[in-house]
Amino acid sequence: MTAPLSTIAWYVLAAIAEIAGCFAFWAVLRLERSPIWLAGGVLSLIVFAYALTRVEAEAAGRAFAAYGGVYIVASLVWLKVVEGIAPDRWDILGGLICLAGAGLILWGPGRG
Repeated sequence: MTAPLSTIAWYVLAAIAEIAGCFAFWAVLRLERSPIWLAGGVLSLIVFAYALTRVEAEAAGRAFAAYGGVYIVASLVWLKVVEGIAPDRWDILGGLICLAGAGLILWGPGRG
């Protein structure tokens, strides 16, 4: 099995790529940006799919479920860094709870 650090790195890459890809569509459809953004969005979503397959887990469903927690926290970081909106304490608490759940799914007793 891949070391946890490698798994975390793949999850972080997947989250950045997925959020950036989805944001490109958001930018075109909601912020009236140029449709050229969609090309970068599609490429980013391809990177996302590839990165998520690199996570070491015995089943895709478990890898995807654990990724959910990483995605939530990464989305809150995006909210602050890219959109300039600070997550509130409930956002942060919810993100930490989800991240803890992701860790249990991936590395709970009898796993990894």
